Amino acid sequence: MPREVTDADGITWSCVQAYAGLSDNPENREAAQVKGASDAYWVVCTPDGGAQSVRIQLEGDWEKSYSDENLLEALKVEQQSA
Repeated sequence: MPREVTDADGITWSCVQAYAGLSDNPENREAAQVKGASDAYWVVCTPDGGAQSVRIQLEGDWEKSYSDENLLEALKVEQQSA
């Protein structure tokens, strides 16, 4: 299920775990897992307006455990490093 957050510039980001929605098969969760990390997953965030999507690494149950501020900070860090 996508999670939406809005940044200080008014851009709404829709974030979803990689491979989500393809099916409920456990292989999809494994495919999204960061290699070499036991509890980290790839999450793809797409801004409204069709700009460049951002792929970030987040831990475990990110949908519930990350605050909006934490999610936006992870996006900001990844954009600055790209």
